[in-house]
Amino acid sequence: MTTQVFITRRWSTATLALALADAAGGCHGGELVFGGKSASEASAGQGGETGGVGSGGDLAWAGRTGFAGADSTGSAGVFSSNPAGSGGAGGAPESGAAGSPPTPATIQLVISGQDDYWKTDATWTEVGSEPADVIVDDSSEAQIWEGFGGAFSERGWDCLTTRSLRDEAMALLFGSDGCRLAWGRIPIGANDYAMDRYTLDETVDDYSMSHFSLERDRQRLVPYVQAALAVKPDIRFWAVPWTPPTWMKTRQRTGNTASPFDGGSMIDDDAVLSAYARYFVKFIQAYAKEGIPIDVVAPQNEPSYSQDYPSCVWTAALYTKFVGRYLGPAFDDAGVTTQLMLGTMSNKKVDPATIDSVMADAAARGYVSIVGLQWGMLDVIANVRSKGLPMWQTEHQCGNYPWEESTYRPTAPNDHAYGVESWGLIRNWIKAGVSAYNAWHMVLDQVGARIDATQQWAQNSLLVVDGSQLIKTPTYYVFRHLSQFVVPGAKVVGTTGGDALAFKNPDGSIVTVMYNRGTAKKSVVLVGRRKLQFELPGNGWATVSYAP
Repeated sequence: MTTQVFITRRWSTATLALALADAAGGCHGGELVFGGKSASEASAGQGGETGGVGSGGDLAWAGRTGFAGADSTGSAGVFSSNPAGSGGAGGAPESGAAGSPPTPATIQLVISGQDDYWKTDATWTEVGSEPADVIVDDSSEAQIWEGFGGAFSERGWDCLTTRSLRDEAMALLFGSDGCRLAWGRIPIGANDYAMDRYTLDETVDDYSMSHFSLERDRQRLVPYVQAALAVKPDIRFWAVPWTPPTWMKTRQRTGNTASPFDGGSMIDDDAVLSAYARYFVKFIQAYAKEGIPIDVVAPQNEPSYSQDYPSCVWTAALYTKFVGRYLGPAFDDAGVTTQLMLGTMSNKKVDPATIDSVMADAAARGYVSIVGLQWGMLDVIANVRSKGLPMWQTEHQCGNYPWEESTYRPTAPNDHAYGVESWGLIRNWIKAGVSAYNAWHMVLDQVGARIDATQQWAQNSLLVVDGSQLIKTPTYYVFRHLSQFVVPGAKVVGTTGGDALAFKNPDGSIVTVMYNRGTAKKSVVLVGRRKLQFELPGNGWATVSYAP
């Protein structure tokens, strides 16, 4: 069976040549042919002067359309990029003038199959009349893409025990020949992957925030973020607390924990709320002094869940009041330009009411510019989309679910099956309209344990540290198939047929990522107006980046 992909696109010229390059900038082997007549239909030089002769991988061009001369088999009137071949003579364009090379374009092809990831040496050819199974229409534009991201955590950095591991991880996550993640998520105080529980001001009743300190963050989080900046200086950051300082909460407990950091509810008191708004301002200003600008903050991670790790419950009314009467005005008074995210929401039964409450309040609505949704909210995204704000997926769903006892494993199964699950999640969220997508764990050890001692949940990550070795998981490659090629400012464009996503970057390049749901190896075809054919293994992915 042949699977085909077709991209409809308007080109300004028919004389389009392609320079073939892999993700690192080198040339692919194999062959790409464009237009012209076969050797049985045309002789060299038909339609004009004799064109150039290429050999050893040189490009020759001519023929009626001004495309290449002969390929390695000697057929005339086609464009050939087969490095092993030798070009024959070709005709010039119909005007009779000698042929000259058209402006080059670039195609990058990367293919991943199970246990055989990130292959940049695949070959492809042009085909003719075969029907297309996937159609990409770059004139059908949807949301503007703001980027892929990942979350920083203390445990992630602590796993990277040597300079070599840290350098390798930063290159793989943020480098130009890596994921090129555009966003980083920073916890404000401890999250469930901190080394232990803390906030940035545990001095009771410190309403002026005079004891606010980044001393703890400078041990792990700040170096982690700065290492990412050193590799990708234009990375942007958003931040969210899992809990406010404990003295700002009621002392409710959850489960078996006795920690005041875990669970509890935010206190509705003017002095407390004013102090908490000041806490955010202090955080943004302190990180700026470390050379880390914070572009976006959310008031609370999962505001309707009380957990046995740092967490805090907010009512819809109190969340709305805090944003409109305290946090937003505090930013105004301090001259802070950081955007406010209405998030991060994850409880589909409760959080839609909080979103509705904020959007119905004129003061609060005027301050929020993004809705942040986590993996419980896909079922209700249509209602959120109707609010008219950009939507971010703020936390990729981590597998290995402990409530599914028959399949749970005490060590995170960073396997191909989770890669396939991850692809489906990313695809569904993007097709539902989100404009950014954030991985959860970027780096963890082989187990993936968190701070919660009451529920063991070994969670997945993009990279896994195994002693002195850094393992790239299948899900790492799934993210990279997208994030290395799709840049902020791209537009999501339409696809029909098959299992695919497509984007049009600001430079006009089209990025198509597809998954082969079957078990058999298939031929896949992508086209500008013409069709590229290549082999995509069963249960594998391909990225084709086409830059005219």
